[in-house]
Amino acid sequence: MDLIRTEKNVVGTDELVEKQVTAPEPVVSKRLARAPENGLAPSLERKRLQVYLLVVTGDILFLFGTFLGLTALYYGGAPNQVQIEAGLQPAYLLLPVFLTIALYNGTYSRDGLTDNKKSVSRMLAALFISAALVNFIAFFAKMNAEFSRVIFTSGLAAWAVLMALFRLGVARWLAWRWGPNAVNQLVICAGGPQFTLPNAYHVDAQEHGLIPDMDDPVILDRLAKYLRNMDEVIVSCAEEDRLAWADLLKGSGRHGEIVSEFSRKIGALGVIHRDEANVSSLLVSTGHLGIRARGLKRLFDVSLTVAALIALSPLMLVVALAIKLQDGGPVFFRQRRMGRGNQFFDIYKFRSMREADADGDRSASKDDDRITPVGRFIRRTSIDELPQLINVVKGDMSLVGPRPHALGSKAGTKLFWQVDRKYWQRHGLRPGITGLAQVRGYRGATDHESDLSNRLEADLEYINGWSLWRDIKILFATVTVLVHDRAF
Repeated sequence: MDLIRTEKNVVGTDELVEKQVTAPEPVVSKRLARAPENGLAPSLERKRLQVYLLVVTGDILFLFGTFLGLTALYYGGAPNQVQIEAGLQPAYLLLPVFLTIALYNGTYSRDGLTDNKKSVSRMLAALFISAALVNFIAFFAKMNAEFSRVIFTSGLAAWAVLMALFRLGVARWLAWRWGPNAVNQLVICAGGPQFTLPNAYHVDAQEHGLIPDMDDPVILDRLAKYLRNMDEVIVSCAEEDRLAWADLLKGSGRHGEIVSEFSRKIGALGVIHRDEANVSSLLVSTGHLGIRARGLKRLFDVSLTVAALIALSPLMLVVALAIKLQDGGPVFFRQRRMGRGNQFFDIYKFRSMREADADGDRSASKDDDRITPVGRFIRRTSIDELPQLINVVKGDMSLVGPRPHALGSKAGTKLFWQVDRKYWQRHGLRPGITGLAQVRGYRGATDHESDLSNRLEADLEYINGWSLWRDIKILFATVTVLVHDRAF
């Protein structure tokens, strides 16, 4: 390997990071001694959304600009209002049809941002299909006579050329800014085959103290900081550790792979072959929701939560005053919980007990002497949960999702994650104020292991079958169980 140059940059905690660039293709190995709170790298997801918006805006502007310009040429440079409307009529019909098809055929997709062939071919397919549909609709609506064939045909051709050139320019710009792909990739070397994946972050598990210990939430939180903002995580580990790493990746809510030399040797199908790194891996986890679904869920959460905070602010002020007047103690109670991707966050509640329990080692019982008179009322009516609307605004939680549990919670005599190894998979989505398990009555104390198993099955069912309509139904169903006899 011929070393062309070595660059040293200061990253994170005053550590020197060495980037080696080799011929003929740059290979960048980025190593950090410790993952900061916001992850190894800034998120590319928001940047990808901005690029999608840029490309969509460009397509719209090119469409109307092309047809307007050709209309002016066709009518001699100064068309009247009627001629302009006639020239733009095909554009008005093409736009919604094209955008609908383009959104579904992957024209605006992650791999289409930097892959010129996919980007242009999908765009052309969407264009031709939309043009055929518009002609079909216009024929039955008897609008063909109103179209200028010259403007329509030349407009389609010019629009296709402009969109293709624009995509090629965007792809080259992104390749210069982000590298050959538009994703953050993390390779965790944990005792398996050694390889270098170009333009990926590489971390040595032993050097960074990364262990897939499913019985230690603190270690899982540490691992979560490395996985934060990563789109794809590839783990190269010893064969006996694959199951533990697979469980970890399934709970991360991210695309996760386990390297397998045997799969590459036999040319197995259904695995991911990364020829640029001469390695193959088994796909063990995927993000549970696509980018559009996550965006829709987040928009739904924020809009409804802001409205709820405004509407419920008088009630929350009264409750806060009652708690303060009762014993002069703090209004809010904060407790560390585990959220999306097994990462810690602080959950907010109205204080309902005299003594704080930071880790939830002791579950509340029906005759719990720690609960205050005000606390007993707000717990029974679920009013104590209202401050979690702040968690939703902050992005720690969602309105609907698996409920976040206290770290010390037990089912019978076992910690929750010791009851069922699938427990960590429920952290693939943001935790919720309410969820499918809660509306089915699985709430309150977990005196038996079955109490946890029922909740877990409901949570996994929700994660694997998410839809916005289901979130709406769960919210309506929650209203019927706000007052319940399982809230102690």
